[in-house]
Amino acid sequence: MWTHEHSIETSATPERIWNLFADVEGWKAWNAGIEDIALHGPFVAGTRFFMRPPGDEGFTSTLVRVEPGQGFTDETVIDGTRVLVHHEIGRTPAGDTRITYRTEITGPGAGEFGPMVTADFPQVLEALRNLAELSTRPG
Repeated sequence: MWTHEHSIETSATPERIWNLFADVEGWKAWNAGIEDIALHGPFVAGTRFFMRPPGDEGFTSTLVRVEPGQGFTDETVIDGTRVLVHHEIGRTPAGDTRITYRTEITGPGAGEFGPMVTADFPQVLEALRNLAELSTRPG
């Protein structure tokens, strides 16, 4: 198994982060690794979505856990390798919001998929934080 975790803190509320998570088609606004994305149903466990990174063929993933306001997990299986990405929303002791991406990869390509899947997590979370904070500033 290959695992990785990356977190970032923001002054944006958990509700604001959840709204950005639940707007799957809007992920392109804060994730440069998405060229096209389409959710095939409501944002609930069991719903599938198609995502295509720039210059790639794309893949289909399934929402396997959705807990409003707390987070969700998506699963992608490619050539026998299973990629789970947990997107979590929590609170820090100081009252800020912590966003965590935790990845678990199992299967024959785990060691190769891992760095490719998680390499942009710092930039993705930074862009998510910037959008969330920009959207909540007065004026």
